[in-house]
Parts: sequence; structure tokens; C-alpha cells
Amino acid sequence: MPGLTSAVGVVGFLSEPEPELQVFALKVLNEEIDSLWTEVAASVGDIEALYEDASFPERELAALVAAKVYYNLQEYNESMIFALGAGKLFNIDHEGEFEDTIISKCVDTYIALSGSEPVNNTNQPPPQLTTAFSSTANGASSISAGLASPTTPFSQSTLPSKSLLSRQDSTTTFDPSLQAGTNTSLPGALPASVASQANVQKQLYAIIDELFERCFQGGSYRQVIGIAVEARRLDVLSRAILRASEDEKKQRKDDNGGLVRGQELMEYVLEICMNVVQERGFRNELLRLVLDLLNDIPSPDYFSIAKCIVYLNQHSMASELLVQLVRKDEPKTTAISYQIAFDLYDNSTQEFLKKVREELPKVPEPPVAEPSDTQDRTQEEISEPKESDQLLKELNDSAGASASPSGEQAEKEEEIPAEAQKAFDSIRTILSGTKTIELDLEFLFRSNRADMAVLNKIRDCVEARNSIYHTAVTLATAFMHAGTTNDTFFRQNLEWLGKAVNWSKFTATAALGVIHRGNLGQGQKLLEPYLPKDQIAGANPSSSYSQGGSLYALGLIYANHETFALDLIRDHFKKATEEVVQHGGALGLGVAGMATGDESIYEDLKGVLYTDSALNGEAVGIAMGLIMLGTGDIKALEDMIQYAHDTQHEKIVRGLALGMALIMYGRQEGADELVNGLLDDPDPILRYGGIQTLALAYCGTGSNKAVRKLLHVAVSDVSDDVRRIAVMSLGFILFRKPSSVPRMVELLSESYNPHVRYGAAMALGISCAGTGLDEAIDLLEPMIKDPTDFVRQGALISLSMIMIQQNEAMNPKVGTIRKTLLKAISDRHEDAMTKFGSAIALGIIDAGGRNCTISLQTQTGNLNMSGIVGMAVFTQYWYWFPLTHFLSLSFAPTAIVGLDQDLEVPSFKFYSATRPSLFDYPPEQETKQEDAPEKVKTAVLSTTAQAKRRAQKKEKQQRRESMDIDQTPATPKTATVDDKMDTDEAAPKLEDGQETEKVDGEKKEGEVQPEGAKKRMEKEKVGCHLDNMSRVLPAQRKFISFPDGRYQPVKKPTGGVILLTDTTPSEPKSLMEMKAKKTVKPAAAPTTLQDRVNEAIGQQDAAGGETSGAAEAAGVLTAVDEDVEGGEEAEMPREFDYFSDPDDEAGTGGE
Repeated sequence: MPGLTSAVGVVGFLSEPEPELQVFALKVLNEEIDSLWTEVAASVGDIEALYEDASFPERELAALVAAKVYYNLQEYNESMIFALGAGKLFNIDHEGEFEDTIISKCVDTYIALSGSEPVNNTNQPPPQLTTAFSSTANGASSISAGLASPTTPFSQSTLPSKSLLSRQDSTTTFDPSLQAGTNTSLPGALPASVASQANVQKQLYAIIDELFERCFQGGSYRQVIGIAVEARRLDVLSRAILRASEDEKKQRKDDNGGLVRGQELMEYVLEICMNVVQERGFRNELLRLVLDLLNDIPSPDYFSIAKCIVYLNQHSMASELLVQLVRKDEPKTTAISYQIAFDLYDNSTQEFLKKVREELPKVPEPPVAEPSDTQDRTQEEISEPKESDQLLKELNDSAGASASPSGEQAEKEEEIPAEAQKAFDSIRTILSGTKTIELDLEFLFRSNRADMAVLNKIRDCVEARNSIYHTAVTLATAFMHAGTTNDTFFRQNLEWLGKAVNWSKFTATAALGVIHRGNLGQGQKLLEPYLPKDQIAGANPSSSYSQGGSLYALGLIYANHETFALDLIRDHFKKATEEVVQHGGALGLGVAGMATGDESIYEDLKGVLYTDSALNGEAVGIAMGLIMLGTGDIKALEDMIQYAHDTQHEKIVRGLALGMALIMYGRQEGADELVNGLLDDPDPILRYGGIQTLALAYCGTGSNKAVRKLLHVAVSDVSDDVRRIAVMSLGFILFRKPSSVPRMVELLSESYNPHVRYGAAMALGISCAGTGLDEAIDLLEPMIKDPTDFVRQGALISLSMIMIQQNEAMNPKVGTIRKTLLKAISDRHEDAMTKFGSAIALGIIDAGGRNCTISLQTQTGNLNMSGIVGMAVFTQYWYWFPLTHFLSLSFAPTAIVGLDQDLEVPSFKFYSATRPSLFDYPPEQETKQEDAPEKVKTAVLSTTAQAKRRAQKKEKQQRRESMDIDQTPATPKTATVDDKMDTDEAAPKLEDGQETEKVDGEKKEGEVQPEGAKKRMEKEKVGCHLDNMSRVLPAQRKFISFPDGRYQPVKKPTGGVILLTDTTPSEPKSLMEMKAKKTVKPAAAPTTLQDRVNEAIGQQDAAGGETSGAAEAAGVLTAVDEDVEGGEEAEMPREFDYFSDPDDEAGTGGE
């Protein structure tokens, strides 16, 4: 039948009384509707009447035609309803634009309907703060009311029409919060017909089930899981996972191939849970379901189970999983248990790990596992066994206390075989963090590539007597040698180090903690000369600044590692009477006791806080937050809020504001009440803390709600500080999506307000750290030339964060940026703040001897708690320079360290399927040797030149006349020499022979260089073998494989510590030597100020060992800056009196 050109005649049949004519018209229109729908649209009411007529035989056909008409009219909701009424005539298997659009609309409606159903939320609501905020007394029900502060211009109840918060969120088609069938005029509401007609809903669910079945048959399980998660249908999610496991079982029967479909599917579900689902309560429900289903999979993925356990904070399940794996008594399961223990340490808090250690079965003889770690130690045994013995004793006591009530449990523990005892002891060592810290220290020590030439140039380009410059060099040195234990720069520059006074000395002493971070065995010995000591009568006291800095340094060495150092710092903190020592002790307590939740330490800190000292109050407020990190402790929050309103010191309020933000770390919705209350406070410092709380509560979630709040505050608050931190906090929220940040802050980076521009620069550095993202660099490069000095400072620091561990092959702009940093530090006309930022940037870009990156998430993709906290506190260097050291907590070594089942480091090679130069170290800075000043050519007068020419003519005439005289051999020699001396061309050959050789060498290099480059490119093949404990960048991990037949990893290599299974354990193995285990003698006790400085400077010139260098550095740093009682300062006026003698002589001469 030829196609119709007009539908007028066919449409007329719809009004005929005979059903046959009506059916004929519908069939014709169904086939030609795409070209005739404009004429049929006027008669769509007749078609709807046929569909609603119960006696009409082809109701479904009428519904299908009506659906197509509404589809062409772009009325997709009505089109979907009639398509559902078409029943079987609507074929989802038919490929077409109409079918695809209707299916998409059905899925959206299904998600909206499922979301509108009441959800059984078993999660208890977060406890409410009893502290009454002025604005939240009314409930702060709306987002705008929770955002608007009393001092902002947008403090009205309704936001302006063009405000970001007043716009509709277009991320979802339907809003499940709107009741079904009500408010149909609002966008996001469900159509009333869908909500009211049960048969339409039934048909909708039938379509969705048919769609799911088609996905199952095609193996597209991920699509079903995505829809189920969006619809909050846990039953559908469970059905999809079980169906995938059943299909896997069937295929395994058909072919014996090892399928990993279930494992990949579980990883996908976990990825959705952590990166897509933003509501914490629903995420926990998903994780519980996944945890229950993991055990039903044929080959359970223990690492996915461990991930769920960490997310849910179920320490008892973690200990049960480890016990289950160890009791299988198989080499591979034991290795898996070790690997899970390493992952737990990387991803958990100290409180969680302590509970897991306590719940492991009791080990009768704790020292069994220690000889393997302590046999290689010689003089180190003095300190290290004390730490391990104390730790194991605590574990024994706690395990014994828990086992004493039940005799059956004790009997079970006695029945543990020897191999299981050894495994549990090893797991305890791993969970304590000692093994991971030792391996990281070993890697950084042996792979140190720090460029001393850069540090020397920074030192030479700035004036050491200026405290800000001295601090900048100190911080650059600390970052560049972080974790390497290499403090030779301080020892070789004692005269420069002696210029540190007051807080510069505090920062320099604390820098030793950054350099020796993780040096558990020798940390206390290294800092022994600096630590506070009991005063002895007649002895000169050491500087209180070095004492406070040493406590801070001790906390940095044992950061996030609860050991004896925590008790040591606490004792010094209690005994301290000087504010500077209390300041350093509080920071050290906070870093070492991070996330322990220790109430006694918190009470000690609170007691010092109530003394109302501005100097130590800021540090105490931060330390209180670090101790209670992530606990959400309501009592602590109430105390801190109350005191923040009572005190008059801004420094104390600022410290408490950051402390409250740390307590709410990772709490998400649980922090909303506190955030809204702080943002409504009239004090800008507390609003500043509210933004920090929002950033840390939603860090890494990418929450749209949090981003909208930050953007609103960034453009509305009247305080520049609040606007700056609001823009900066975008980096914390979105660091898992770094590519989205440059686009978001592009306009903010061009703001008229320099504080907003600075915040945009830092947001780029925080979110894009270590990525080398071109879009971020393009935004930061113009900011280097910003007219405001602190904006240039932020741009330089952010560029170094982004370019860390980047080389020319990965990003061609690295060389230019490094030159820019060096130029800024050497520019005599540059501002001090920019030079400070440039010095810090040069330390960051080469952090950890060029072996560390800045990472806010762990190797397994979890949030890096210490890294995020370190970055958050580092941003407060704006107010207090010593807090800059916290950035070292964000430094993560980039290495692959393989361990065998005995937790030893075997010597073997793994394969990297890339060119070696692609991920190689960047070249070191070329140091230009200062050449001797060239002699200026003397000016030759014309008369002198004429006289020389006359003399030469006269000499030639004399030679011609003497041709007949007998010539001696010396005469021509002398003549040639004189001749050569007089000619211009011959002079360089004799006088500047080295210069000619240099020119020839340059020519040779110019000729050989391109050939060498070509040969290098030809010789460099794709792929290379790397030794164990080698530097492997994050972008390089996907190219790593283990072709060695003997050692195979128990999981996919993700960086860090990887457990290996030895396929041939009977063969002898070669182990790598641990080079970082060296003995360090404590420095000698200092004497008087002048003796210490003179002796230190004198020994610097003499040949001295490493021990003497440590003593010299200790003597310089512990010297008292201003000692009224000391005799050294009393002798200074005599020197000035002595210089007055020339005046007397001048006066005598005048007489």
C-alpha cells in the first residue's frame, strides 16, 4: 500500500459508529503516524475516547496511537502513560527512538515511584546539640535559612531569584520527596495519572521487570544495579547479585574457566556506594546488604568484605574475618589475612585498630614474633623493645581481661596451634602500624633524590635574619627531606641555623619531626637534647621555643601511631608551665593521638584551655579536635561552642572552630545542625569554622548540597576570610573528581576579591594534587602574575602540589614551572609573602626526596584520614606558620613493596610495561659555577698604536739587517714568541688555551648530542624490570605485572605493601638489606650560649662525623635567645665601648 499524503480521510473514520472502520483507521495511522501526526493531533481526543471505551475491541491499539501522537508533541509523560496502556503492543525489543524514549521515561518514573515509598530507616537520628544557636532556634528548616548569616546581604528568608540555591536541581528528573499525585504543577512531581491508576503502575512494573530480564540475559548486570540503587530497591539489587552468581555457577559447569564476574560486580557496587550515593544512612544499608551477599558468592572477595567492614566501622567483624582466614591454615589465606591487616591499618582509625587487636585470640608468648624484627638490631634494642613490649603488654592485659569471665574461651585460646599463634602475633604487629612505617621509612631512606643545590640557592637568595625567610627555608628543607632521616642541611649550615630566634627556632626544631617521621626506633634519641628537662640549680636553661618545638616534632615522628611517645608528650605537657612548651605539647599530643578518642587526654587539654591563654589556646583547640577526630562527640562540641562564645581571644576561637570541624570529620548529614548553627553566628571566625566543618564532614563525597552551600557563601558573606575558606573548601569536597574543579572555579579565579582568587588557587591545588591536570595549570599560570602578593603565593603553592612527581614526559610544563619558582625566590624586588610561597613550593614539588605524592585517598580508594586532616590544618598557615608542618601528613610514598609470608622483603623484580623515561625522576637542578670575572680589555690610544707600529717596523728592519749574522737556535724562537704575542689571533692559543678547548668541546657536544638523543630513543624499549621496593607512580600502577614465577601477589597491585605467595618455598631466598636501621647517639648536653655557638661553628669547619653534627645542631637550636641572667649578653656592651677608641683619637688630634 503506497504511503498516505494526507490523514484527513482516515481521521474521519474515527468518528464512524462501526468499530471495523475505527480499527482500520487506527491501524493505518499507527503505520504512518510519524509523517501524519500533525493532522492527527487535532483528533487525539477521539483516540483517547476509544481507549477509554471498555467495549472497544482494540483499546490497546488506540493507546499506542495516542502514545505516538503525544510523543511527537513532546508530551512524554502522557505518551508514557498511553504506551503503558498499550500492553503487549508496546514492544520494548523493537529498536526505535520512540521505544527508547518511553523506556527511559519508564525508568525515571519507576525510580520516582520507588523513592516516594516510605523507607524503613533503621538508623537512629543523630543526637541533637543542646547548645542553642541564635538562628537555629526556629529550626532552620530551609536551606536558605540555614545558610544566611545575620551579617550577610542575603539574610532574608527567601533568596534572590538568580541565586544558586533558588534554582531547581536538574540532576534528577523526579524529586522523590514530593508526594505522589500532589503538586503536579511543580517540576519533579509525579503525574497524577501514574499515582492514581493502579493498572498503569502494574504495567510499569511489568515493563521494568521485562527490561531487567533482558539485561540479565545479556549479562548487563550493572544497568540493573544502577537502577536499583537510584530507586532505593534493595530487593532488586539483591536479586541482580544473586542472579549474577547463579549464572556464574552455570557457566563454570559448562567451561572450567575461572570467572571473576561476581568479584567485578561487587567492586562496582562498592564503587557506587562510595562515589555515587551521597546519603550516609542509605549507603550503610547498601553496605550491609553487600556484606550479607558476599558470603553467598562462590568465590568470596575478602578484600571487598574488608572494605565494607571498614566503611561500617565494625571492628568485631574485622577480627572475626582475620581469625577465620588464619584458622584455615593455608599459605594463601594467611597471606590474605596479612594483606587485609595492612589495608585495615591504611584505612582505619587508631581506636578501630586497637579494638581489633584486643579481640584477636590471646597469644601466650608475645615475644615469639619479635626476634625476626629485632635480630638485625644492634644498639637499637635499647629503645625499640620498650615500645613493642609495652604495646604487647597492653594487648595481653586487655585480651586477658576479656577472656577471664569465660573459661571456655580460655580453653579455646590454649588450643591455638603454633603457626596460628605466629600469624596472630604478626597481624598484631601489622595492625599497630610498625611494619608499614618501617617499610616506608626504608624506601624513602634508600631512594632519596633530594636536590641540595635547590636548598642552597633558596638559602642564598633570602636574608636569614628575617624570620619569615628563615622559616621558609626551614619548611622547604623539612618537606624536601620528609621521612628520609636526612638532616645534613641543618648540620652543614649551623651558622645559618643559629640565626633562628623565637618561633623560627620552634619551627626549625619541629622540622626534625618531619624529616625523621616514622623513625620509631631512634626518634626519642634524636630529640633527647631538645626535650624539656627538670631544672637543676646553677644550670643554664635551654630555649623554651626549642623545647616546645621538640614536643611538636616528637608528635610528628609518631604521627597517628599510638605508642609510648603519646604518654611521654603528655607527661611533658602536664609539667610544662611556659606557654610555648604547652603550645608545642598540645600540637604533639594531637598529632600522635589522632582519632584515639581518649577522654583523659581531652580533659587535660580542656584544663589548659580554661586558663584563657591566647598563645596556647589555639593549639589546644586544634588538639582537642584531633584527639576526638571523627567521633562526633556531642559533649565535646558543647564545651567548645560554649567556650568559643565566652572567650575574648580570637586565636582561641579560631582553634576551637577548627577543632569542631575535625570532630565532625566524615559525619556528613550528622554535621548539618552544627554547620547551620555556625553559619548563622555573627562572629566571622565561627562562620569560618562552619565552612571548615562542612568541608571535612562531606570531604570526598562530591555532595551537590555541600557544593551549593559553599558557592553561596563564597559570593555572599561579608567576611573575606569566610569567602576565602568557602572557595578553598571546594577542593576538599571534590578531590575525587579533580577534572570538575577547574570548570567550577574558573569564574571565581577572576573575581575582583583577591581572597576569593586565593581560595580558587588553593582549591585547585588541593583537589588536583599530583595529577598534573592541564586545565588547572592553565588557570594558575596567569595568577602567578597577580597584582596581590598572597594570590601569587597561593598560585605557586598550588602549582607545586599539582606538579609533584611530574616530569617532562608526563607534563612538558614542569621545567618552566620549576624555573618560575626559582625565579620568584631569587627576584630581589619580589614581595616577602611571594618568596615565602615559592620556598614552600620548591619543598613540596620535591617532597620526600622526590618519592612522595600528595594523596587525600588511600591506595585502595578510601579516604586518607591523616592526609585530609594534614591538608586542612596546613591551610591555616595563613594565620600561624608552624602549622605548615601538618602538610607532611598528606605525603604518601609511591612505592611497591613486596613481602613474603614471613613479612620479609625478598629480592626480586617486577615488570613495568612502559618506557623507563616516562615515569623517571625529573632532572636535578643544574648549578652554574660562577666563573672568574673576565678582564676588561684596556683601552688603546691612537698614539700608542702608532708608536707600536713604528716600533714593529724598526724591529723588522733590524732583523733584515741581521740576516747575514750567524743565527743561534734561540733567536728565531724568541722572535716567533714575540710575534705571536703581538698578533691578535695567536694570543688566545697560548693565553686562553682552556677557552679554545672549551669551544671545541661545545662543538663536539653540539655534534654528538642529536646522535646521542637518537640512539637513546632507539635503545629505549617499551618495558623494563624494577627491583622490589622501587618507586612506582600512581599512573604507572596499571602497567605493573609480576611475570616472576616464584612470587605472585595475593591481590591486584595497588601500590604500597603487597603480600606475595612463594610458589617454591623450599628453595633458598635472597632478602633485601634494610639500610635505614642505623644507630644514632644522643647529642651532647649544651653549655653556655657563646660556647655552644663558637664550638658549633668551629666544628663545622673541622672534619666531623654525623654524631658531632647532631650535637652541634642541638647546641645551636637549644640556645636561649634572650637570657637576662646569662653572662654572654652582659659582655656585648664592652665590644661597643671598645670601638669608641677611634673617636677619642680623632678628638685628641683635633686638640
